[in-house]
Amino acid sequence: MTLQVHITQIGSAQRVLLQGLRFEVPAGHILTLMGPSGSGKSSVLAAIAGTLGSVAEGAQALHAQASVRLNGEDISLRPTAQRGVGLLFQDALLFAHLTVAENLLFAVPPGPRALRMAQVQQALTEAGLQGYGERDPATLSGGQRARVALMRALLAQPKALLLDEPFSKLDATLRDQFRAFVFEHIRARQIPAVLVTHDAADVADPDRLMVLNHAG
Repeated sequence: MTLQVHITQIGSAQRVLLQGLRFEVPAGHILTLMGPSGSGKSSVLAAIAGTLGSVAEGAQALHAQASVRLNGEDISLRPTAQRGVGLLFQDALLFAHLTVAENLLFAVPPGPRALRMAQVQQALTEAGLQGYGERDPATLSGGQRARVALMRALLAQPKALLLDEPFSKLDATLRDQFRAFVFEHIRARQIPAVLVTHDAADVADPDRLMVLNHAG
């Protein structure tokens, strides 16, 4: 599975945010996007995910001229839910009214409940959270919530994964541990990923690093 992105331009009616961006991410690899605030890093992720219409610059909505292909298939015009692209953010964004297991089950594709629950239990095991399924997400530590958020994203069986500063709210020790955990799972599942960060320590592969600058 390969992610190919060609962004001719992202901007609003007032200005061009960025232009002329092209990259390709093979299966199991992680491309890192860095750059100053306002350079368009998160907007690139939104263009890939199909959520750019909900992003605004001031009072102006952003729009993109972009081509996004997964394994050679053009997904540029598909709605977000049909793109097969997973998202991981700074905040875990777990559903407060659901248990940890219910949060995970929410992402599992339809099928026999026993098989879906087995996937949930496997995810808890992989996250080192056996026995935590019935817990309230509010009782988990920051690192535990982050791991649940990652496993939930992966249970949806994405064909690519987008990571918007997912390590930034963790302390140094947890950050190192969770970063290694995320990268390990991306590589094991052989899916392409794009990571946005301000921290050079987060760069997964120095050969797959792009630094964005203001277009105007």
